[in-house]
Amino acid sequence: MFSSKGKDKDPAPVSTSAGPGSLQSKRMVRTSAAPSIISADLTVTGALTSTGDIQIDGRVEGDVQSAGLVIGDKAFIHGDVMAEEVTIRGRVQGSVRARKVLLASTCHVEGNILHEAFAVETGAFFEGNCRHADNPLAEEAPKRAPMAAVAAVHPSAPTPSALSSMVSRPMASGGATAAPFTPLKTG
Repeated sequence: MFSSKGKDKDPAPVSTSAGPGSLQSKRMVRTSAAPSIISADLTVTGALTSTGDIQIDGRVEGDVQSAGLVIGDKAFIHGDVMAEEVTIRGRVQGSVRARKVLLASTCHVEGNILHEAFAVETGAFFEGNCRHADNPLAEEAPKRAPMAAVAAVHPSAPTPSALSSMVSRPMASGGATAAPFTPLKTG
């Protein structure tokens, strides 16, 4: 009755990648093992990669990739984060790419977020751009186009020589700097 004879179970598919740092189009499969923990007194320099969950309470100088990631209140990550689910309670300086992102009230995030689902608690600090994606783990991180390419795509965009003329100049009072304001032409 409870025998497993004659029943072949397929093993869970494991996500594959071409090498370190490459992007995956398949979902990462969580292992049933206990989460890996970076304790508060530990500093890691280099990339962290796990097919399971990671809890970071210490400092990481490098990229982090995992199925699930919890960044503790006192934790600091200086690098890019990529995971199925991310809960950020500490500090992150770098981009975040995840299917589900939760910015807790104690977090401080400086970087762009690419997400499928996004939640922010009252009091969270976030400085950067936030963009929805159907598959944020498969998409490449957005790259900035050179100014010449922007001008070619958008003819009304200022040329590099026009931008150089818009440098900050001291104001007559107070010594603060101000840049000239040029309204956009709509046509």
